[in-house]
Amino acid sequence: MSNRFLSKLANNEKIILLISFCIIAIYLLPLYIFGENTHVRVHDNLDSNVAWYKTLINSGQLFGPLDATIPQIMNGNLPRGALESEFSLIVWLYVLFPTMVAYAISQTLTRVFAFIGMYLLLKTHVLKDKKWLMINALVSVCFALTPFWPSGMLSTLGMPLALWAFLSIRSGKGTWKHWITLILLPFYSSFVLGFFFFLTAIGILWLYDLITKKRFNIPFFGSLCLMTALYLIVGYRLMSSLVIKGVPNSRQEFVSSRLSLASTVRLTFKNFIIGHTHDLTMHTFIILPLTLIILGLIIINKKWKEEKSFILLFILNFALSTWYAFWFFKGWRPIKENITFLRTFNFARFHFLRPLVIYVSFAMGLGILWKMGRFGRQLVVLLLIAQLGVLFYFNDAFLYKNQPTVKQFFAVNQFQDIKKYIGKNPSSYRVISLGLHPSIAQYNGFYTLDSYNNYYPLSYKYEFRQIIASELDKKASLKKYYDTWGNRVYLFSSELGKKYDYRSYSKKKVKHLELNSRALWRMGGRYVLSSVPILNAKQNNLSLLKTFHDAASSTAWKIYLYQVHPE
Repeated sequence: MSNRFLSKLANNEKIILLISFCIIAIYLLPLYIFGENTHVRVHDNLDSNVAWYKTLINSGQLFGPLDATIPQIMNGNLPRGALESEFSLIVWLYVLFPTMVAYAISQTLTRVFAFIGMYLLLKTHVLKDKKWLMINALVSVCFALTPFWPSGMLSTLGMPLALWAFLSIRSGKGTWKHWITLILLPFYSSFVLGFFFFLTAIGILWLYDLITKKRFNIPFFGSLCLMTALYLIVGYRLMSSLVIKGVPNSRQEFVSSRLSLASTVRLTFKNFIIGHTHDLTMHTFIILPLTLIILGLIIINKKWKEEKSFILLFILNFALSTWYAFWFFKGWRPIKENITFLRTFNFARFHFLRPLVIYVSFAMGLGILWKMGRFGRQLVVLLLIAQLGVLFYFNDAFLYKNQPTVKQFFAVNQFQDIKKYIGKNPSSYRVISLGLHPSIAQYNGFYTLDSYNNYYPLSYKYEFRQIIASELDKKASLKKYYDTWGNRVYLFSSELGKKYDYRSYSKKKVKHLELNSRALWRMGGRYVLSSVPILNAKQNNLSLLKTFHDAASSTAWKIYLYQVHPE
């Protein structure tokens, strides 16, 4: 690749931006081509949020009062505040469009604005010279294609856009565009799952300015207060449920600090090298080696002052991984046991800042490499192409190709057949799932005793536990999982463990299930939807009614419908 061509390309912003948006469009194509026949993430996505949106909309409680509950979930014990508020725009996508159309639009909005935000941040505040246009644009594309948590929306990927606005206001160059950005972002991102930690960091920056420059900077402080206030307004339901009412909830029994010092150190390096499932950056193969090489060159050439920003970002990156790991260190436990808020709120999530830090560092590192002459510039291009290749490989459509498609996962026709076979109004009985995510039944309009939710009344955790107490006693890991975390209120079986998706081709059978069928009946449980046969059904006061499996429609599940009988 000629030096002249690279220089010409690097200075043509229109061409670079056109190429950037084309790359993003190609990445998103599977969602639009295959729709519900595409493969997407199940964990913390299809098994929860996607079903929650539909259930919330169908519940009639989208605008419900603060003390409203969702009748369809957890026997009507799930607080309305456990789901997104009516001010969250992602909910309105699911109100206005079918599931996969809403999903595709959300992915598109998030990735487009992630690109715009990172590009504006790099161009305005990091690599400002025109010669860096190509690096700024393609690093921004890479950032936008990271496999973010889908329901997080712009919670992490919107941070560069917010930082661009804050830094501009801080410098005295803020315009209406920066203020509008800060006003709109809270409606398409999460406070507790991203921006609480970002705004804390911005608050620290404001304090740093106050102490070192002796300047209050009213516009900067005002912008920080404005965005924080908007997040509290958008998330008023959650704030009311968790903070104001003070009703005992499942999060109060979280036990997160259990790691030894050695395990904590290992987790530090694991997070630093690989990352976390909710903010994956895919930096391990290209960005991390480049970062370490650039750091080594800075040390060897003693360019501490010239590249101090790069060094500080590296230190911050490692510090965030260290903080994340040490939040789970058992040394915290005595403090957390006496301060409820430290148990219910996950302060480890400062690691949500890492995608921003890592990709800004990536841009800086490429900038340093670019200045090393022709070979350096060619290497920059190769590294950018390689990183894009990594990100395309981890596109959901390829990464989850061995998992069910969305259509197969929710199996709408199959579950409608089950509903018709039962022949009663779904609100008149409750179901519970075995070897199957409860979200599938919820998505299809069944009323479930089980669920996967972030918080719910502590009393319901105890009530549900009676059904599975014998199974929990058989397996210590399941018992600890339910008692010290408990977000998955599932029909746990010691034989199945923590696997919730036994497919139609599975040969697995449950032979020694021990349910408290009296407790199950008392809670309204009348049917068990199982993806595996229960060989001792009779001993659990269950009788097999029918098996549902339609190979022609390629459903992922074979459902064994069991009826619950009173003792």
